[in-house]
Amino acid sequence: MAVFTTAGSIRDDAYRPILRPRRGELTALSHLTPDDAVRVTPILELEPGPSILPLIRQMPPRTGAIAIDLGALPDPDDPMVVPSLDLAEELSDLGVAMLPVLRAYDSNRRLAAHGLAARMHLRRAVLRLRPHIDAGNPAAASEVTARLLSRAHLEVDEVDLLIDLAETACASHADAVEEQARRVLRWARSMPWRSVSVASGAMPPNLDDLPTDRPVTVGRLDARVWARLGEPGIGYADYGVTSPIRRHGVQRHRQLPTLRYTAEHNWWIYRWSRRGGRSDDRCHDLCRTLVRSPHWPAAGARFSWGDAEIARRARTAHGGGSPASWMSWSTSHHIAHVLRTL
Repeated sequence: MAVFTTAGSIRDDAYRPILRPRRGELTALSHLTPDDAVRVTPILELEPGPSILPLIRQMPPRTGAIAIDLGALPDPDDPMVVPSLDLAEELSDLGVAMLPVLRAYDSNRRLAAHGLAARMHLRRAVLRLRPHIDAGNPAAASEVTARLLSRAHLEVDEVDLLIDLAETACASHADAVEEQARRVLRWARSMPWRSVSVASGAMPPNLDDLPTDRPVTVGRLDARVWARLGEPGIGYADYGVTSPIRRHGVQRHRQLPTLRYTAEHNWWIYRWSRRGGRSDDRCHDLCRTLVRSPHWPAAGARFSWGDAEIARRARTAHGGGSPASWMSWSTSHHIAHVLRTL
C-alpha cells in the first residue's frame, strides 16, 4: 500500500463532520467531552438567513476551532463588507477560532478575505475540493489549487485538504466513489498538505417515506468507502446524520419524533407515530424501544451526551423534545460512535 510522502493528517483519528449551522448540531458540539472535542473540527455550511452568532453565543462549541464554509452565500454588494473577516473577528470575541473554507468558485475578493481570516489566529484554512465538479483531472486540480492558494496568500502546508465526494447513493455508486477517491488521493500525494480528509454522505435527503413505529436501517455507505480506501494518514469526514443534498423550502407538516441512530454498518432510523397525539408520549415510546434494542451500546447512557438524553426520555414521558432535540441527540451519538471507530 502506498504511503503518503507528506505529513498526512496531523492526527489520523481526526474527524471533520460537515454540519448545518442549526440548533441541533450546535447543541451536540457544545456537549462534547474534552477528549472528544480535541479530535473534532466541524465544518459549518452557512446558509442565507440569520447570523449564526446568536446560536454560538448560546451554545459555544467545545472544539475551540470551527471551519466556516460561506459557499452558499453571495458576495455582498458593498466592497467594505467582508463576511469571512468580520465573522472571524466576532467568533474570536467568543473564544472560537475560525478556519475559512476555500471553494473553487470563490471570487478573488473572497479568497483574499479568507486568507486574512486564516492569518488572524491559527494560520490555517480548509480547501474543499469536489473532484466531480471542480476538477476532472490532476492538471485541473493543480490549477484550481494554485489559484486558490495564490489569491488567499496561503501555503499548502497551512491548508487542510477536504476531498468532498458528496452523495454515496447506493452500493454500486459507492464503488464508483471509492475509485474516484483513489484517483484524487494519488494527485494529493504530490503536495505537502497539512492534512488530507475524504468526505461523502449516504443519508437520504428525505425520510418521510420510511415506515413508522419500527426501526429501519439505512446503509452507511459513506463509512464503507472510507474504510475500504485503507489509506494511512487520511482523516475521516462525513455529513453527520444528514444528507449532502440540501432540501429547500419550509416543511409544512409536523415532524414525527425521529432519531437517526448510528451503528457500525448502518443507521437505525426511528420515526414514531404510535401512542396517540402527544409528542412527549411518542418520544418516550421511541426512546424506550431504542434502549431495549440490540444496537443500544454496552456503555448505555455513558456513551455520549445524546445517549444520556435518550435514556432519560426512555424513563419518563416528560419533555419529549423537538426536532432540534432529536437532531442533537442523533448527532451527539454519531460523533461519539465515529470517534470510537477511528
